[in-house]
Amino acid sequence: MTSPLALLGGEKAVQSDPGNTFVWPIITPEMEAAVLEVLRAGAMSGVDVTRKFEQEFAAWHGMTYALAHNTGTAALETAMFAIGIGAGDEIICPSLTYWASALPVYALGGTVVFADVAPHSLCIDPRDIEHRITARTKAIVAVHYKGYPADMDAIMEIARRHHLKVIEDGSHAHGACYKGRLVGAIGDVSAFSLMSGKSFAVGEGGILLTNDRATYERAIAFAHYERHGELTLEDLAPGAGLPLGGHKYRMHQLSSAVGRVQIKNYPAQMAEIDRAMNAFCDGIEGLRGLGPHRPPSGSGLTMGGWYAPSVKYCPEELGGLSATRFCQALAAERVTVTPGANKPLHLHPLFNTLDVYRQGRPTREAHLPQGADIRQPEGSLPVTEEVQHRILNAPWFKKYRPDIIAEYVAAFKKVSSHYQELLPGDPGNPPDMGSWGLSVRRDA
Repeated sequence: MTSPLALLGGEKAVQSDPGNTFVWPIITPEMEAAVLEVLRAGAMSGVDVTRKFEQEFAAWHGMTYALAHNTGTAALETAMFAIGIGAGDEIICPSLTYWASALPVYALGGTVVFADVAPHSLCIDPRDIEHRITARTKAIVAVHYKGYPADMDAIMEIARRHHLKVIEDGSHAHGACYKGRLVGAIGDVSAFSLMSGKSFAVGEGGILLTNDRATYERAIAFAHYERHGELTLEDLAPGAGLPLGGHKYRMHQLSSAVGRVQIKNYPAQMAEIDRAMNAFCDGIEGLRGLGPHRPPSGSGLTMGGWYAPSVKYCPEELGGLSATRFCQALAAERVTVTPGANKPLHLHPLFNTLDVYRQGRPTREAHLPQGADIRQPEGSLPVTEEVQHRILNAPWFKKYRPDIIAEYVAAFKKVSSHYQELLPGDPGNPPDMGSWGLSVRRDA
């Protein structure tokens, strides 16, 4: 008898054309007009439109100061400088994240100690932070990974008790809420990527938020020399006129123009994404071997625009079926997803053996006392290292279309319920899974 699985000869679960269900970002006539206005005025390298975008982004988050950057990476490096990270200082950061959450610290002479993540959220696990604090630790980086808000109450309590700063990386979680507050508005300073693949997309860019005037001014002094007229702190006066970091990180005003329109459109778009993704998650809830990656109902946590959504995968419930084989079966049903997430940063040579700046020691420990070795070998962060086998990238629905969503749910349901038929041809997972960046397709 023919199997119902499309991979083994059955009909495909997804029959309908999804149309623009997965297309992102949504380009509107108002957005095009805003870009053309800047373009025709020859104001691409100015700051007037950018200042308005900053004010509106800060107001949206209930924050005092915002500073726009050309990338999220630049905003994160600036945030580290602004809170005083320098040579020999350590930050604590999850290893399961995009490299920009940690790597810019090298340029400041600092280094990173990685903490494990919590299995339910995939965000930094507060229970794994405290024992990693040393006399050199200056900050904790809380990444709201794949839209799931990190446990900010616990993180802030640890930070305050040890007199540490908290940097929020909200690049995956624009508009997500943590117990009534938008993420990015809880720590001492926050940074967001705004590139075109993110849920809040301006084309390319980043932005920094803070309520602290000194942090804001240090951020300006670092890489926004054209705005040094705003500086009031006496210790920054001698450097005025030249960027203290030797960088020029201002946002291109075509991006600022897009961002101003996005602020108006995003809440409604985000609400539709949230409705669609929760409908999908409700559909796969309780399926053998699968579970939605979202906060529990009543937790006070929301997922914002659901950037890079995921499905939890438990091979033990499916006879040990590899995530790779499960995704092969889904692909045959016309659902294109891949297993894995960001590769563990702590296992990359850049955080172990590479001497980037020719200092005679691995860069990760170049500014530490002789004999200090903070490198973390394989096996040191078990949850992070196991994630690749336990997560699937989910379809990222931008439109609430119940019939389309139902077909995708049916594909997951079919593969889950017929998993035993897939076991004989299972090639297993390859040794190298995941990627150093999360590439989100426009059509998935």
